[in-house]
Amino acid sequence: MDRFLNELRDVSVINACGPVTRLGGSVMPPEVLQAFCDAADQAVLLDDLQAAASRRIAALTGTEAGLVTAGASAALTLGAAAILCGHDTARMDRLPDCDGFPCEFLVARDQRTGYDHAVRATGARLVEVGINEQISGAGVRRTEIRDYESAIGPQTAGILYTLSTDSAPPLEDVAAMAREQNLHLLVDAAAELPPRSRLREIPASGADLVAFSGGKAICGPQSTGLLCGKRELISSAALQMLDMDDHPDLWTPPPDLIDVSRVTGMPRHGIGRAMKVSKEEIAALMTALEMLVSGRFEPLCCEQNVWIRDLAAVLEERSIACRVREPLSDEQPAVLEIPVDPATGRTARDVCRMLRQGRPSVHVGHAGLSEGLLLIRPECLQAAQMPDLTDALCRVLQPPAE
Repeated sequence: MDRFLNELRDVSVINACGPVTRLGGSVMPPEVLQAFCDAADQAVLLDDLQAAASRRIAALTGTEAGLVTAGASAALTLGAAAILCGHDTARMDRLPDCDGFPCEFLVARDQRTGYDHAVRATGARLVEVGINEQISGAGVRRTEIRDYESAIGPQTAGILYTLSTDSAPPLEDVAAMAREQNLHLLVDAAAELPPRSRLREIPASGADLVAFSGGKAICGPQSTGLLCGKRELISSAALQMLDMDDHPDLWTPPPDLIDVSRVTGMPRHGIGRAMKVSKEEIAALMTALEMLVSGRFEPLCCEQNVWIRDLAAVLEERSIACRVREPLSDEQPAVLEIPVDPATGRTARDVCRMLRQGRPSVHVGHAGLSEGLLLIRPECLQAAQMPDLTDALCRVLQPPAE
């Protein structure tokens, strides 16, 4: 154990990028870690634990039911599987073979991402709609509701919507159209928190299922997520994830999670078997979710934003240009933008690489590299790391003395 912990210290980095998966996600608060440990020495029926989580997720999100999943990607897979199968256990047993029943999901062409592989893993086929002429420079129009409507056919099973600050058409409009067409709408909202109000606002748009990440703003274990929405679909998703290794005549799942009246016998282990969630992860995520909703993270967020402003002041004293992008609320992080002048002979990508190769290794946000920007986000920083982060940035960025 000591040897492994030493190796862990050797590969640890300063995460100034935020709660991204490749850097291990968010930093779990002590209360969340304690909940994880408290659950470790107890045996529970996982369907009962998921049912308890479902009731609380429903209350906090304003939905009918919820499920703790193995990340937002697993939530998308389970959500798609629920839409494809409903409570048809024969279909559940066949996935990802979708021959013989509708399996197409409509998706705006400019909402395609690498993460939609999670939906395609069920056997579903994505049908792209619309044209984003703004991006191509060929016009001003983007995907429109009529693009979805004209693509609906006998094989259409549902709609996949990837939510971001500039998604189009508006989610509410797509949800209204989906209801009129009797299609289920699955929303990828993995990174759409904070603010915490969006836990309720996004499902309230009319979406049937919404997927959130548990290891980002919620500060739960990195390998957790949430799926919330219609009870009948959460029931189907649970059936395709939970352990089905029991005798059918002894199987008595909690009725508020799984409606056994809608299934003929028990399904086999479903496509979600590889996405099972431990009791420890359920306990930890639910603790983190309660903390988020109660505003427990706001004081730390405000403190971290002070670190960003102090860092900016030091950099400016060293003649390093930077700008603080102030948050819109106390729940959101300030972001420090550092432009890299190509006249120095180095690009932002070069500086990013130098910071990663330093000791300690510093990972900054890289979403602005193509615009020549380094981004410093505070969510995963610790107070003790700030001097090392400041020194690394000054060492790499400070102009040479004349």
